[in-house]
Amino acid sequence: MVCDTKVTQVTQRIAQNIDTIAAVATPSGRGGIGIVRVSGPLAFELTEKITGKSLQPSPIFSLFKTTQGELIDEGLLLFFKAPHSFTGENVVEFQGHGSPIALDRLLKQLYALGARPARPGEFSERAFLNDKLDLVQAEAIADLIDATSEKASQLALRNLKGLFSKQIEDFQHRLTYLRVYVEAAIDFPEEEIDFLGDGKVLAQLLDIIEALKKLLKQTQQGVIFKEGLTVVLAGYPNAGKSTLLNALSGKDSAIVTDIPGTTRDVMREQILIDGMPVHIIDTAGLRDSHDPIEKEGIRRAWCEIQEADHLLLLIDVDHLDALEGLQKTVLEKLQRSIPYTIIVNKMDKALNSRLRGNDVEGSNNTLYISAQYHQGLDQLRSHLCHIAGLDNFSEENGFMARRRHLNALERALECLHAGQEQLTQHRAGELLAEDLRQAQQYLSEITGDFSSDALLGKIFSSFCIGK
Repeated sequence: MVCDTKVTQVTQRIAQNIDTIAAVATPSGRGGIGIVRVSGPLAFELTEKITGKSLQPSPIFSLFKTTQGELIDEGLLLFFKAPHSFTGENVVEFQGHGSPIALDRLLKQLYALGARPARPGEFSERAFLNDKLDLVQAEAIADLIDATSEKASQLALRNLKGLFSKQIEDFQHRLTYLRVYVEAAIDFPEEEIDFLGDGKVLAQLLDIIEALKKLLKQTQQGVIFKEGLTVVLAGYPNAGKSTLLNALSGKDSAIVTDIPGTTRDVMREQILIDGMPVHIIDTAGLRDSHDPIEKEGIRRAWCEIQEADHLLLLIDVDHLDALEGLQKTVLEKLQRSIPYTIIVNKMDKALNSRLRGNDVEGSNNTLYISAQYHQGLDQLRSHLCHIAGLDNFSEENGFMARRRHLNALERALECLHAGQEQLTQHRAGELLAEDLRQAQQYLSEITGDFSSDALLGKIFSSFCIGK
């Protein structure tokens, strides 16, 4: 049986409308407008006590007062009657002046009358638990607030509108239909038609697997766009790693000198390339050292290299004969396969005109740049977009994704592959049905049809208060 319910302790607490929450919904600090949002069964009652006005079509102008009649502020009131509100509950917004003092006094009065402070993300959590939006859409709200580029904002809006959720829902329908067919074959073995052997089940299963693989690839790109690409600059001392970090970030973040071993700690900068966050990490030069401080820097460099999404192996154009040794040193020490690009730096010193362009050696791209004079940086940025898959990333069909979405899809795909093996090799209908059920459950975790309290708590705790 497909688990499609969200009945948890948290769900029951909110569904029973036990309490009313309040919080400031605008950024902290001074501003022209400040908004306090209230949601819950007492929202209208508290508003009447503070304004002396009963529920009526909004917006309306009102004075905000304490129960003793002291003036707190003045502004507009917006009423949203359940279930026609963001949270699905009675909601009131007090839109007054953006004075931290006035907003704090208004909150204190609401708390004194029976409301309580909202937890981070609790308004969105209630919207989710009251079926006003699913978990992907709730996450999209936070992504939209945190968007650092126009493209990121557009992708978050697509999720908020339900693009990703609709694809998950389609897979759920297809799997449900297939499960009905498989379980019919199990329940009616005496029928003349061999349901499991007629090829229909296998054909449908393979179609679902291929479609899920396509969605998984889109999700991988969506995760990169959401979380960014971690790129580590690695190489021997004086290869120009710190200069390249400064050139890409546009800041003098790292100290640059001609003295080998200047960089002794990890330096980090985040840049945006075509709207995608790229985390650039500068590391200490790789060499044998007896200096305890430099040795610690080199140890940290190896830690960052091991965790990278992509490596940029820098080599000075005058030391190309050391390139093979650098590649061997890095590749032998890696604990997992990490893609890398060779960056030949300081091309402004090159005498050989053959090197003044781009070349490809083997299966790894080699780029020729001068970090100091910003030569070849546009090609490097384009290259980073390419390795992130953004040159094939469609804004019309793309969406923002999180690591948990990717993990759920990978586990669902594993279940479908296991089901394929049960069908083709063992003709075990019962085990195939169980694999299909497990796949559906993993997909349900994405939209929140099946979610633990721990998962919900982790997701909504990352939201800002008032949202």
